[in-house]
Amino acid sequence: MTALLLARLPSGEPEVFASIQGEGVSAGLPSTFLRLAVCNLRCRWCDTAYTWDWRRYDRTRQVLALAPEAVAARVLALAPRNAVVTGGEPLLQRRQLAPLLKTLRENGFRVEVETNGTVSPDELAPLVDQWNVSPKLRHSGNEGLRRLRPEVLAAFAALPGGWFKFVVAEEADLDEVEALRREVGLPADRVVLMPEGRTRALLEGRGAWLAEACAARGYRFTTRLHILLWGDERGR
Repeated sequence: MTALLLARLPSGEPEVFASIQGEGVSAGLPSTFLRLAVCNLRCRWCDTAYTWDWRRYDRTRQVLALAPEAVAARVLALAPRNAVVTGGEPLLQRRQLAPLLKTLRENGFRVEVETNGTVSPDELAPLVDQWNVSPKLRHSGNEGLRRLRPEVLAAFAALPGGWFKFVVAEEADLDEVEALRREVGLPADRVVLMPEGRTRALLEGRGAWLAEACAARGYRFTTRLHILLWGDERGR
């Protein structure tokens, strides 16, 4: 069976840990996190660039290959029964993910998958309770890369567990969100806006006006609880 590529913690252990979900519609829910390596986008503000930026990070130190059954054992050993698969871009490893997610579901786990929405869910759709889809807006950078695939986003929008979380840096981003929402047929009440920021000051500064915009437009608002509680710390 093909191995999964996981991010490593600074200790060298795979990045599998218990915490609370810090973002989105399930913010505050006790969760077991599994961070996969490798991504197909290059966001300029990415806070997990160690999963893909091999110009800045040593891949041999940041990535670990483990069989799905070994990953499952680590996840099952932790208490929270809400599994959050994040990255990187998890769907680049969807074939390897399938047996892991089946095992977790068989053991009573609820499963969330975080994705940038550029790769179709396909065979993973029946195994995932909640999709946290985060399309990247223009301010993310990604020059020369296809950051938006409307046909894939429409497929996620058609799933009952599909939620769309947009990282917002300035008010001009709101028009881009609205245009994309309409293009892919996404109801406003399944849109979640989150301020871009890796510090309390940025989150609070952008969060104040963004929350008001959400109230006016019928969107949900989320901050980044893990940043507010622990700062920008890995394994949180």
